[in-house]
Amino acid sequence: MKATSLFGGVQVFNIIIGIIRSKFVAVLLGPAGMGIMGLLTSTIAVITSLTNFGLGTSAVKDIAAAFGTGDEKQVSIVITSFRRMVWMTGLLGLLATLLLSPWLSQITFGNRNYTLAFIWLSLTLAFNQLSSGQMVLLQGMRKLNFLAKANLSGSTIGLLVTLPLYFFYGVDGIVPGLIGTSLATMVISWYFSRQVKIEKIILSPLQTIKVGKNMLRMGLIISLSGFMSVGASYIVRIFISRTGGVEQVGLYNAGFAIINTYVGLIFSAMGTDYYPRLSAVAHDNKLCKQTINQQTEIALLILAPILIIFLIFIKWVVILLYSKQFIDVNGMIYWAALGMFFKACSWAIAFVFLAKGASKLYFWSELIANCLLLILNLIGYHFWGLTGLGISFSISFLLYLVLIYFISKVKFEFNFDHNLIQIFEIQFGLAIAGFLTTKYITNPFNYILGVLLICFSVWYSLRELDKRLELKSIIRNYRNKK
Repeated sequence: MKATSLFGGVQVFNIIIGIIRSKFVAVLLGPAGMGIMGLLTSTIAVITSLTNFGLGTSAVKDIAAAFGTGDEKQVSIVITSFRRMVWMTGLLGLLATLLLSPWLSQITFGNRNYTLAFIWLSLTLAFNQLSSGQMVLLQGMRKLNFLAKANLSGSTIGLLVTLPLYFFYGVDGIVPGLIGTSLATMVISWYFSRQVKIEKIILSPLQTIKVGKNMLRMGLIISLSGFMSVGASYIVRIFISRTGGVEQVGLYNAGFAIINTYVGLIFSAMGTDYYPRLSAVAHDNKLCKQTINQQTEIALLILAPILIIFLIFIKWVVILLYSKQFIDVNGMIYWAALGMFFKACSWAIAFVFLAKGASKLYFWSELIANCLLLILNLIGYHFWGLTGLGISFSISFLLYLVLIYFISKVKFEFNFDHNLIQIFEIQFGLAIAGFLTTKYITNPFNYILGVLLICFSVWYSLRELDKRLELKSIIRNYRNKK
């Protein structure tokens, strides 16, 4: 909870930055501009997932394990090997994008007008991989304060770089903005990672490969899984672009930015500390079960009130974050908000595959989940448009939760605790009530009932958090110290 509080504060700041950025992008570029940006970034994400070898995730485990031994020489060996692999994979991504730029433009936009844009954006693959490498080092060594400061600084500078470009150049400022943001993030992450003193050590190329082969082996599976995820998203965006137009892609990006960015950032805040912590107890199924259940409880108690607020006030949230041009995404967000409950539970369980090094299980479960999500997304958009994408999001994460729950139950003796089930039933029940209130009760009674549901959800979350953390005692002690 301390790590969540620390990074939750960072994410709140990031959300404020994101609101400002989204508002300017919506006003200055409109849905079409946002659609072009979404297609460019999703294409780069596909190449990144193929060339980064999953080092941003797999290396955390190795660095954390080396750091846990207290052996400074071993830490230096692992980090030196990791840094070299980061450079190689970053350059690989750059060259791949550079060489494939004409075909990337053709596949993504149906013409070669964006070839030069992809040539320039090849720089971002190197910058982003180097940034990821520095952040992984800080995370693996549990330097959470430095990691938080790097995130805060990167978000601020990224905003200051992009806004003038969008203001003066409009759509033409998208590519320079993406490059400037990735460069600024790399410089900031490099600065903070250099604050961590690592003993210098000389490694031969063979030693580098020998030390890094475990990271690469696990990372390759994670990379393929990541490719499936971003590849499925990429196909959906192209399908929307060809079927409904670039503006529909912009609306799709805006809707899921609200869900995955403003809500999903809580997962990022928790995962920063959760993955290394779960890895530390991966040898013990009982401790794994306890850690997963605790993390899921905290996730649901924090997320539920936020999701219910979105359900009740989504119209005003969309107008605040974007503009009235984006109102059409409301139906999609209603359904996707319900799906986030299933995602919270499945998210916490899925980490156990990585923590235990069960790379094959992780790969096949992700393959099934992403194929299912892709098929449901295509069917959903074909029949029900943007709202169908929200419905497919909820159904796919429900099925994914069922899948990984039973795999974990059979392989790792996992099951949900009674307390967690009770929390889920109450908070999800309140969310369903909020969904029905918004859909079927007229104004102003929908807002009156909605506020009551939000208040009850907040009260229940605070009560349950107090049982686990003794919040009243913490507040009382804090006041006494003051």
